[in-house]
Amino acid sequence: MGPVNHSVCVVIIDDNVGSLEFVSNALHRPCVRILTASDPGEGLDLVYTHRPQIVMTDLVMPKVGGLDVLQRVMEFDPSIDVILMTAHYTTETAVEAIRHGAADYLNKPIPLSVMRERVGRLIDVALQRQEIASADHELLRTAQFEGIVGRSPQMWEMFARIRRIAPHYRAALVTGETGAGKELVAHALHKLSPVKGRFVALNCSAVVETLFESELFGHVRGAFTGADKEKAGLIEHASSGTLFLDEIGDMPAATQAKLLRVLQNQEVQRIGSLAPQKIDVRIIAATNKDLRKAIADRLFREDLYYRLAMVEIRVPPLNERKEDLPLLTRHFVDKFARQYGKQIRGLTQRAQIVLARYSWPGNARELENAIGHACMMALGEMVDVPDLPMHLQHPGSAHAGGQQASRLSTASAGESKDHGEHMSLTFEEHEKNLLTQALEKATGNQSEAARLLQIGRDALRYKMKKYGLL
Repeated sequence: MGPVNHSVCVVIIDDNVGSLEFVSNALHRPCVRILTASDPGEGLDLVYTHRPQIVMTDLVMPKVGGLDVLQRVMEFDPSIDVILMTAHYTTETAVEAIRHGAADYLNKPIPLSVMRERVGRLIDVALQRQEIASADHELLRTAQFEGIVGRSPQMWEMFARIRRIAPHYRAALVTGETGAGKELVAHALHKLSPVKGRFVALNCSAVVETLFESELFGHVRGAFTGADKEKAGLIEHASSGTLFLDEIGDMPAATQAKLLRVLQNQEVQRIGSLAPQKIDVRIIAATNKDLRKAIADRLFREDLYYRLAMVEIRVPPLNERKEDLPLLTRHFVDKFARQYGKQIRGLTQRAQIVLARYSWPGNARELENAIGHACMMALGEMVDVPDLPMHLQHPGSAHAGGQQASRLSTASAGESKDHGEHMSLTFEEHEKNLLTQALEKATGNQSEAARLLQIGRDALRYKMKKYGLL
């Protein structure tokens, strides 16, 4: 795949034609596509049609003001960076802009150097995001192994182990937490093995104990009450292929003994039959339990464990391979976008931050379910925090943070009214003061400070760097 030439679209909305021309000329770069509108309604149409990365809007305009434009753009796509421009600076408006998600606030007349530096920084970030997205799509093509997504060292090591084991194993044990992907590993072993038969799966925890042996080994007619016809068990069904026994720690002790004989002799005997029959089957067992502890508690046969664990593959949990999270997220977004027939490009920065902060006790399966839910709920092309499952949104903390942010902003505005010297503060000075107050109130915790200000953590870090607070 050759190099991709990325570009950034900037929509400029200002009822002053001279201002439109000045900003357009100041931002002219080969990688920047600039669209302008002197009417706010036409400008919003450009936003809806072209979905730019950056929107620059004047604050005071007829019909629709800059704050209204900001709100509508944020509702449409929260990933868009919105910059407000004004010759009518007030502290209250600056606070309102920050609280509603403005990326920056520029006072007119805007010096050329300030324009190029501040907006240029956002353009560079947008280009980096595009490069990362392209790299993620390319990585998805190269970082998949038989349907398993991962590029972390732990996953590459597991992939190498599967490759070495697949041609030779007769039995294998796959261990790992619930939702880590144990069945995917079993499928990979099956696909890479020389067997030509089918892949048959049984969840041992879902079978009634009295029916377990019949399900696994089959029975002859009349073997027990209700056995009115002969039935082949799953082991025979998987002959010349692979039998996957999930949650083998829940298998009854009597069935464990019979399974051990199958592994030792490669033959199966139906319930009620005196004649064992030869089979050729590979058995992969999986568990999220500590089988050594189960052996000590006399719940699992030691000889069966050692027969299975001659070849053991551990699937690392997601919290041990957090570097795989963005790639898995992209994989699931693409999957559900296709499934639901939606044009979903990815997640907003603040949604990505929420996912990165979470511990994922349910591993990749929980992530898949969360992204499936979010893609179903998403109305636009970007998944945002409100689209995520409620347990990821932490509504209690968000509500409290909103109230604190409101109190913080109101207090700051009040101080400006009570003390005349504060009214002369520039937007930059006031924004820096708000950041400092939030960080102090949060005792340096950036996530908490971001909640207090009702902005994303990435936006917080961007502003901290901008003011030398990081």
